[in-house]
Amino acid sequence: MGTCTIGVSIAVPEPHGSMLQERRADFGDPQAYAIATHVTLLPPTEVDSADLPSFEEHLARVAAAGSPFLMRLEGTDTFRPLSPVVYVRLVSGAEECTALQAEVRSGPLRRELQFPYHPHVTVAHGIPEDRMDLAQKELADFTASWTVGGFALYEQGADGVWRLEREYPFAAAVPVRPGPPGSPAPAVG
Repeated sequence: MGTCTIGVSIAVPEPHGSMLQERRADFGDPQAYAIATHVTLLPPTEVDSADLPSFEEHLARVAAAGSPFLMRLEGTDTFRPLSPVVYVRLVSGAEECTALQAEVRSGPLRRELQFPYHPHVTVAHGIPEDRMDLAQKELADFTASWTVGGFALYEQGADGVWRLEREYPFAAAVPVRPGPPGSPAPAVG
C-alpha cells in the first residue's frame, strides 16, 4: 500500500480562513493555497497507509473525549530568526490546543516534535524578509473568535496540496436527541 503524509488541524472558519489565506497569497507565500488556514495539532507525518484505520480510530477516541472551547486570534508575532514564519497569535484556546495536540500525538500517532509546540496560524512562511515584515505589520490588528467544535485529518497529495480526509467533531458538540423516557442512551461517535 505504501506510505502517505497526514496532518491533523483545527480549521479557521469562514470568513476568516479565506481572508487569511488570500492575505498569505498576497504576501507571496507559495504555500498559501496548499492547505486551508489552520492551527496544527499534528504536523506533517509520514505513515504506512495500512495503518490509517487505526489512526482514524485513535482520532475518533480523542474527539469523543474532547469538549468545545473558545478560540480567539489576535495580532501577529514571528518565530524569526529561529524559523522564517509570521503568524497570528492565539490569545484564547492555546491551553486547550496544547492538551489536544498531546492527545492526538499519543498512541499510534506518537511522535516527537522538531520544536516545542506553540499553537498559531501561519500567515507567511519562507518568503523574503521585507514580505515577512509586511505580513506582520498588516495583520497586527487582526482579530477573530469562534467556538472550536472538533478537528480534522488531512492527507497531502503528490501535488503537495493538503486535502480534508475526515472531520472529528467533539462528542459534546454533537447534538443528541434523547429517546422516550426509559430508552437506552443513543450511541455517539
